[in-house]
Amino acid sequence: MMEKQEKRKIILAGALIGALVGAGAAYVLARNAEKEGKPLQVTTTQGMKLGMLLLGTLRQIAQLDD
Repeated sequence: MMEKQEKRKIILAGALIGALVGAGAAYVLARNAEKEGKPLQVTTTQGMKLGMLLLGTLRQIAQLDD
């Protein structure tokens, strides 16, 4: 069984990686919108597609330990 401290380190590392990836994605979206001279907009359809993609990614990460 995993020790509490080891588990805490893994969760913290995952949170930091997720924050960095999220900030990077937001930067790319903002930069692309600025290049095109358009306001930054994410439609409902785009949001749903992104959500489904993230759920699939989380499922694959959960299966890494199998």
